[in-house]
Amino acid sequence: MNLPQGYVPLTLEHCAEYCRFLARTPRPTADLTFTNLWGWAEYYGLGLSFRGDLCWICQTKPGLRFWAPVGDWENADWESHPEIRQGVELLRVPHELADILAQRLGPRVTMHDDRDQWEYLYDRDELATLPGAKFHKKKTHVNGFHKRYGEDYRRLDDPQNHEGIEHVLELQEKWCQWRDCENSPSLMAENDAIFRVIGSWDRLPNLCGGALYVDGEIGAFSVGERVGDMMVVHFEKVQADLKGVYQAINHSFVNHSAGGVRLVNREQDMGELGLRQAKETYNPVGFLKKCRLVIAGDED
Repeated sequence: MNLPQGYVPLTLEHCAEYCRFLARTPRPTADLTFTNLWGWAEYYGLGLSFRGDLCWICQTKPGLRFWAPVGDWENADWESHPEIRQGVELLRVPHELADILAQRLGPRVTMHDDRDQWEYLYDRDELATLPGAKFHKKKTHVNGFHKRYGEDYRRLDDPQNHEGIEHVLELQEKWCQWRDCENSPSLMAENDAIFRVIGSWDRLPNLCGGALYVDGEIGAFSVGERVGDMMVVHFEKVQADLKGVYQAINHSFVNHSAGGVRLVNREQDMGELGLRQAKETYNPVGFLKKCRLVIAGDED
């Protein structure tokens, strides 16, 4: 891993310090949670650089790139950071940060919108109750699932659920076999990320989740993370031959594991048409919009 000067490889030991910077971030995204960084740290070759007001993030695979930093964007001394002075391209930048940098740096900043990276936001109470005609089909699927298979949802943070984590990993392993992950680099990378996160469950703060069981066997799981008044859904996998299981795990997770938040963030669609259509059917109330920023050096 060829990290720039001042960066160190991301490890679990950085979690508490990183989360302090994230807590000061005006518009945290799913991308910028420590859980996401840890899950994908090896795949992207991620490194961190902690400085007074910001924590910078870089990836080294397949090449050197920089992500939006976390911290107090409004009061950061941006011009003091070498990335800004020398010029940099920033990925996964929330529009709120883009606006701050445009105001601060003026014509040095060029913004390129990145619709494929926008994160979908939903009203938590709507997903919990599925009200009205717009959710009629979803509610029918949920009710049908419970009528056929019952409702056996087990929280992963329940101390009585001793085997929950093991069952989740077993289902993920089976899912990868069904989807032939070994012949799909992207699915294999996601599989590795899931195993890294679930395998570090006790060391990652604010994780929550649960699984639906059918006849005592796990049929679906969902793993999320509370970030302020938002629940980020990081991973969701199902046994697809269970009719209505996608709608049922979504509904059960929101009702039993996502209380006390206003929004549910179901992350981006990565430009996949089918995934985009599926996310839109749940009536998003907004997006965490992101872009790519090119910042010219101060001497350009």
